[in-house]
Amino acid sequence: MANTLKIKGKQLKLDKHGYLLELTDWDQVVAEALADKEGLNLHKKHWELINLLRNFHQQSGLIPSTRVLVKLMAKELGEDKGKSVYLMSLFPGTPLKTICKIAGLPRPTNCV
Repeated sequence: MANTLKIKGKQLKLDKHGYLLELTDWDQVVAEALADKEGLNLHKKHWELINLLRNFHQQSGLIPSTRVLVKLMAKELGEDKGKSVYLMSLFPGTPLKTICKIAGLPRPTNCV
């Protein structure tokens, strides 16, 4: 049985790990609610990474590995932001899983 997230008068279905089952349910308000469940308050730097990952997924249909994401961050956001430590400072724990969850994307299969 799936979990749910009640928001905007709707019950959004989540998988057992808390990821959206319907990617089309995602929007900024949903992202804020998912981030809140993760104990995060989203700021501009978070949104840069969320949007970067969503754009990558939209163009490729894939979720990159963390290493590929960090390289993409360096290319698109600048060398100063293209570091694992920067990623982990914004999304502690397992950054790629957390960003995917908040971005309304599928759970990465290439993460432990």
